[in-house]
Amino acid sequence: MTVIPMGRAVTVLGAGRLAVREWPEVSPGPGDAVVDVAYGGVCGSDVHYWQRGEVGESVLADPMVLGHEVVGTVRTAAADGSGPQAGTPVAVHPAQTCGECPRCREGRDNLCPSLRYLGSAARRPHTHGGFADRLLVPGHRLVPVPEELSLRTAALAEPASVARHALTRMAALAGGVRDRRVLVTGAGPIGLLVVALAHLDGAAEVTVTDLQARPLEVARQVGATRTLSAGEPLPPVDVAFESSGAPAAVAAALTALPPGGTLVQVGQLPGHGVAAPWHLTVPRELTFAGSSRFAGGMAETLVTIAENPELFAPIVSTEYTVDEAGEALAVASHPERSSKVLLRFGAP
Repeated sequence: MTVIPMGRAVTVLGAGRLAVREWPEVSPGPGDAVVDVAYGGVCGSDVHYWQRGEVGESVLADPMVLGHEVVGTVRTAAADGSGPQAGTPVAVHPAQTCGECPRCREGRDNLCPSLRYLGSAARRPHTHGGFADRLLVPGHRLVPVPEELSLRTAALAEPASVARHALTRMAALAGGVRDRRVLVTGAGPIGLLVVALAHLDGAAEVTVTDLQARPLEVARQVGATRTLSAGEPLPPVDVAFESSGAPAAVAAALTALPPGGTLVQVGQLPGHGVAAPWHLTVPRELTFAGSSRFAGGMAETLVTIAENPELFAPIVSTEYTVDEAGEALAVASHPERSSKVLLRFGAP
């Protein structure tokens, strides 16, 4: 069930230490496919492992291949028929779960106690990621990409699935966003994807806040009806998504919500010292809920992207070759310069 990188792979060695290492070829088992990687999206977690050697409580102890947002083409199909045929463009599902625990059985496999995610140091041995020329992948973890969708835009499949899960959480808790006034705090890639999906889901208004001008400009391209600098007075809203992970943004969102409002927290908050006006949750009967990664597959999300490529394409800001991985991570760490940064693998 393990994903194994092969060929050149972007490997973090410790805080501030990055290398493109050669990883050996591995023979596939009956249920394994070989995928030629085309693109890998740089996530904030990749940047944090590179900058600090840790993401929250996940601390790097050994060299690890980065990357969990990966698309490519099947070179060799799984011999047991468990995955797509050779030549199929695919997205790699980043999660390995047990499939047997109560959370998995109820369709919440994102909360599986045994979950392993590509490019994560949460467990030891670490779970290598997909920033490599080739991957050995269990066939059942490959999701076909609609043939009309470019792999460059399909590289948004994983973060878009995270955003879709946040909207699914809102639907379960508050009936969704249709005809609602929606607030999204933080216009990083996840926030922008929440904006695009809320727009497609029929939100009446989508207000977006951020500290930087560039992400707000992109937000307007993908469905925002109003953009504001963080700290400016907010208009009336019905529901909110907090995607920045900043305590000040949580405070702003809670304050903006009306009685009965709901806030879905998508951004990863600090492990301590989060101050916010929690007292408002009682007299206003506010609902505050977390949204972690995503449950289920990515097929539905890929179809949505394929049906609206012009809406999602602006979120991809730039791409770099694998040999430019250090520059890619550096640019991705500056939201005033980029949105979703991609690493390009294979021949130019």
